[in-house]
Amino acid sequence: MAKNKSAATPHYELLYIISNKFSENELEPIVSKIAQLIAEGEGKITYDEDWGKRRLAYPIKTFTHGYYRLVEFDLSAVNLSRIERNLRMMPELIRHQIIKKESKHANQPSAVLKEQQQPQPVVEMTTAKPIKAEVVKPKSKAKEKADLKELDEKLEKILENTDII
Repeated sequence: MAKNKSAATPHYELLYIISNKFSENELEPIVSKIAQLIAEGEGKITYDEDWGKRRLAYPIKTFTHGYYRLVEFDLSAVNLSRIERNLRMMPELIRHQIIKKESKHANQPSAVLKEQQQPQPVVEMTTAKPIKAEVVKPKSKAKEKADLKELDEKLEKILENTDII
């Protein structure tokens, strides 16, 4: 007997880095080209976030900075390999990664979203035993003052002696 697969379309996350040889004005055609690739594969973009220009952890193809972009989309698994192949062939991209994940931004019932947004109650720990701390007493300042007085007296004796000057 065959298992019934979910009728829902798989959800993916694509993180890609555009090389910094492009200016910020030149990014829009590249971003729309990637969105068009997803649309041609009968995919639907559910979330798109621009992370801006960031320093890379290590140089890639002599680049030290890149423009990061995060896109979440729904797409059938059959069309994913074609999109992956086209992304690898794009010279504008330094790196990209596609992972399958649960959707955070689309197709969630509002009750689930409200539940996630409500703060969780703070639970106090009453079984813990108090820690006994030792009190460290500061050093007495009387000895320091005595030392300062001695120093002042020695300094006055030295200054009174005119033979040195």
